[in-house]
This record gives sequence, C-alpha cells and structure tokens, in this order.
Amino acid sequence: MSTKLQNKDAATNARGIPFAPFVDKVEDYVSSRAEVDGTMKSFQEMISKYQFMEVNTQRRAAGLKEKVPDIQKTLDMVQFLHSRKPGSEPLETTFELNDTLYAKATIPPTDEVYLWLGANVMLAYPVAEAETLLESKLATAQQSLENCEEDLDFLREQITTLEVATARLYNWEVTMKRKEKADNGGDEEPTDQKRTLPNG
Repeated sequence: MSTKLQNKDAATNARGIPFAPFVDKVEDYVSSRAEVDGTMKSFQEMISKYQFMEVNTQRRAAGLKEKVPDIQKTLDMVQFLHSRKPGSEPLETTFELNDTLYAKATIPPTDEVYLWLGANVMLAYPVAEAETLLESKLATAQQSLENCEEDLDFLREQITTLEVATARLYNWEVTMKRKEKADNGGDEEPTDQKRTLPNG
C-alpha cells in the first residue's frame, strides 16, 4: 500500500510540494479490508501535512502583502529624488518618526539616500544604486507573493483531493462490509469493527 502511495505522490509543483494521490479506483490502493486502516491513516497524515503547509504559506503571504506596498512607497520616493536636478529648490516635507509622530524637514537635491536593510541596519546608497536595489527587491517580493498565492490554491486542491479519496475509501469499505454480511447470511458485524468516516 505505501509503495502505491509513494508512486502516486512522486510529482510535485514548482516549489516541490507533492501532488496528492487521486483515487479513481480504490482497488488500486487496497486489496482487502485489512489494508483500509493503514491507507486511511496515510491519507489523514497527508491532509495534516498539507494543512500545516497551508497555514505557513498564509502567514508568509500576509507578511509579503505588507512588505510589497512599503517597498513600492520607498521606491517611488527614491525615483522622485533621482528625478530632481542639481540646483533645484529644497523640498519641504514631513517624515515619519513613529506611527503617530511626524517631523518637518527640508530636503535639498541629493545623490545619496539611506535605506533600512532590517535588523536595525541602515546603509547609504547612491540614488541610482538604491533605485536598482529597490526595483530588484520589489520584483522578488511580488514574485514570492504570486508563488504563495499559487501554492495556497494548490494546497487547497490537494486537501480536497485527499478528502474525496478518504470518502471513497470509506464508501468502498462499507460496500465490502455489506457484501461480506450478505455472504455470511446476514450476520451482524461486531460493534468494535464498525467505523466512522474521519472528519465526517
């Protein structure tokens, strides 16, 4: 049974997340009722792993959705500074000190800006170099966000596929129980062998 699951699981998406096994015929995964428990457990373990990946991907996407506008805003400002010619009048503006505190500033034309790199680190860059760096960071963040959204769709599809597989396996077992009961002349199955559908 495990070999069959591994063979079905070999393919992955672009980020290496494996496809869930698609159960068209239950007989391809189990040959008797004795194998149902192990197969059902494997499906449930895979669902749990996909759900764990889904939560982590949602968190990463949420962080990127905050990060992308910040990078874009910084890039817009650097491009504006880059467009100012030497000898232009100083620019009066306000800048943010914290969430609720702003200060006035006069900014003369400049060929250098300071960028936060994270972990309380700030570096000075020539304006043109800062613009190139921010464009690269913005493109990377946007691509990462797009990948996260694709992965979320993919993960939801795999979870649904496994839930359907679990239901088909359960229904197959119920059918086999009824068949065995009919073959045995209608004897009632012992209570401890009855099963409820996982997540049902």
